[in-house]
Amino acid sequence: MFVTPSKETLLCMSLAGRPGNFGVRFHNHLYQQLGLNFYYKAFSPSDLAAAIAGMRSLGIRGCGVSMPFKEACIPLIDEMDPSAAAIESINTIVNTDGHLKAYNTDYIAVAQLMQTHAVPRTRFALRGSGGMAKAVACALRDAGFTDGLIIARNEAAGRALAKTCGFKWQSDLGAEKPPLLVNVTPLGMAGDQADTLAFEASAIEAADTAFDVVATPARTPFIVHAEKHGKRVITGDQVAAIQALEQFILYTGVTPTQEQYQAAAAFARG
Repeated sequence: MFVTPSKETLLCMSLAGRPGNFGVRFHNHLYQQLGLNFYYKAFSPSDLAAAIAGMRSLGIRGCGVSMPFKEACIPLIDEMDPSAAAIESINTIVNTDGHLKAYNTDYIAVAQLMQTHAVPRTRFALRGSGGMAKAVACALRDAGFTDGLIIARNEAAGRALAKTCGFKWQSDLGAEKPPLLVNVTPLGMAGDQADTLAFEASAIEAADTAFDVVATPARTPFIVHAEKHGKRVITGDQVAAIQALEQFILYTGVTPTQEQYQAAAAFARG
């Protein structure tokens, strides 16, 4: 049921370095299905502190936080939910009468996907060291993965993440060919890196599972190459849909049916 926007309409938003349409389409589709007086808009802020202050002062109900702001937002909010505090990375902010509380629904999404795809607790390499990489690495650790490599050119960030989770750090994959490869960088994302493989072709061909958090496009060069060689794949749009559902519930207090969720996810994928 479509609700005509009015002065009572509650605004939700996302902040990203490279805004996409997945969240916009997902949330607004559910608002319309459920007849909720909400509207969702994506932004790329030039001043993060001002954007968060605007959220507080304007009564914006919810905010999704994407790369590269997942850690930079932390000093700007009032309270950290355990899901965010445990990994010092946020992807969701909820505004309740000017009080900003941060969550991390990325962690929930990754944990669910590891389980539903029945990914064996095997050796893995994770490329990335930012806020989303923290969520993925901690979810893998807590799911029982113990033999992991954090691949990051930023040595300080890579070593810190590896130490936090009990994994090892390397600046590049080298000759390693682990069964599980995880990309948590913009490699393959729409834009100037759209044609870039997240891992060398030989490593992908030797792996069993390819997991890419890039949601736009869902079928990155990494995923396409893995599919071509018959690998198990987990795509970024799957992560985006699960974490967006958790955000939607936090913002609205409403839990959609499975059918409504699936319809919104399919619409968001375009």
